[in-house]
Amino acid sequence: MGRAFELLVSGDREVWFITWTSLRFSMSSALIACIPGIPLGVLIALRRFRGRRVLLAVLTSLMALPTVVVGLIVYSLISRAGPLGSFGILFTPRAVILGQAILALPIVVSMTASGLSSLDPLFPEVLTTLGASKREVLWMSVRQSRGAVLSASLASFGRVIGEVGVAMMLGGNIRWYTRTITTAIALETSKGEFELGLALGMVLLVMALGVNAALHWMVRHE
Repeated sequence: MGRAFELLVSGDREVWFITWTSLRFSMSSALIACIPGIPLGVLIALRRFRGRRVLLAVLTSLMALPTVVVGLIVYSLISRAGPLGSFGILFTPRAVILGQAILALPIVVSMTASGLSSLDPLFPEVLTTLGASKREVLWMSVRQSRGAVLSASLASFGRVIGEVGVAMMLGGNIRWYTRTITTAIALETSKGEFELGLALGMVLLVMALGVNAALHWMVRHE
């Protein structure tokens, strides 16, 4: 334990490179998931159409989708034998970000739709009556439920920062390139290098606590 603290305090280059890599991958994938996910969640919440309940149920189920399943599906698509193999992104940061974005997308859509379900159904109609365009109605709905939208964004980040299956299968756990906190912990502990694993585990725990604290704060203030 003392050696693990020493690695953190001393600013060990590998520890903080792995930490930054995880943060970069997770923030990028969460952002990519939010770009289509938030508008889709808003549309599902505001529109009434056949199959809406089924779609919401499917999205809720996909929130718990095993990471190795997502990794396997994406791997089959971007491997050399796959339809997207010509792009050559397997075992690169782009592959990890892509897989994590797919993993985070159902969380963003489902939580955004659930958060906006409490919005007054007359709110979009009033805006339309006042002359607002569809894009303005969408934007004002997001602003009105910004707490739910931010919670969905943070939850998606929390989901991908702690996953290991996608990062391992699509990134290859390459040192100084695609190694993340979770894949490094899995590797180092398997080799008996518990000091580095503990140091990275502490960093991951602090991140998880920070995300949960931010979520609780936003829900309470919302």
